[in-house]
Amino acid sequence: MKREQLTEKILDIKREKGWTWKYITDEIGGMSPVLVVGALLGQMKLVKPLARAAAELFGLSEVEERMLNEVPYRGMPMPPTDPLIYRFYEMVMVNGPAWKALIEEEFGDGIMSAIDFDIDIGRLENPKGDRVKITMSGKFLPYKYYGAEQGTPEYGFKEA
Repeated sequence: MKREQLTEKILDIKREKGWTWKYITDEIGGMSPVLVVGALLGQMKLVKPLARAAAELFGLSEVEERMLNEVPYRGMPMPPTDPLIYRFYEMVMVNGPAWKALIEEEFGDGIMSAIDFDIDIGRLENPKGDRVKITMSGKFLPYKYYGAEQGTPEYGFKEA
């Protein structure tokens, strides 16, 4: 079985049982719902206890359980074709340079981690139509200035 086939099996069971992602992530627990759903869709891995919980919930075999614990090949073809995912791509393409400039002005020469990272998705009720609220928090990782000589900063933290 390939990982894509396991994803399809999980989605089939989800449909057959009428389960929501909220139900599934509450049952499996242990980490952010975004990470659990990402793992079930083949983009993340579940640690062994969570892979076991998912296998029990979905009635998966031992091999399928181990597959949920493997590090996946992540990503998708670019640009994305799904309209919702494309909007995120569009936000980065349009706003990315401003985000970069503002982050660098505040923190220095570096990046926001997408690994040491938290994300929360919520709903903001609005009489003109509910809004999606996404809160992201990533560790700032300064670039290391290799071969820095005395008097030269070793890392790209914001200079005084």
